[in-house]
Amino acid sequence: MKTNSKILIVTGDAGESYETLYAMHRLQEAGYKTVIASTSVKRLNLVIHEFEPGWDTYKESKGYQVESDISFDDVTTADYEAVLLIGGRAPEYLRNNARVIEIVQQFSKAGKFIFAICHGIQILVTAGLVKDKKITCYEHVKFEVESCGGNYVSADEAVQDGKIVTGKTWQSHPEFYRLVFDCLNR
Repeated sequence: MKTNSKILIVTGDAGESYETLYAMHRLQEAGYKTVIASTSVKRLNLVIHEFEPGWDTYKESKGYQVESDISFDDVTTADYEAVLLIGGRAPEYLRNNARVIEIVQQFSKAGKFIFAICHGIQILVTAGLVKDKKITCYEHVKFEVESCGGNYVSADEAVQDGKIVTGKTWQSHPEFYRLVFDCLNR
């Protein structure tokens, strides 16, 4: 790890609570400074997605709140070692934010690591970064990945293809963060 290395975490309202908090704490524990970017500097309302017996899909509950540190408009990609795209429902609307897409594309052009988990992969898809890449994600994002030329991997909880690391869900944290730290510790 480089001294004072910063990791940009991209999320918003309805971002997945556990993915956000785990990322912050795990990266901080390892000595990185985490910076949460969102549409504006504000208190974000995170959510919890959980599977219930008898439900065909996950249910959503109110989760924790967390303060964002910076707005997307104030992000300078050169200041960061890597970017992490959090899942939940936030990517549904963040993928339509031109500045978010520009930020992720700048990380790619600069040859920096891009980490994405669960629905965060929707931002990668919109940024045009999945074509010919091995990608894993929440199973219901598979169609988007494949429609944009990505190679969906179902067998692994986390996958690395070049500078992109993807994970299925928060249940994939052990495998996902092993790859994340392998990348950051190079």
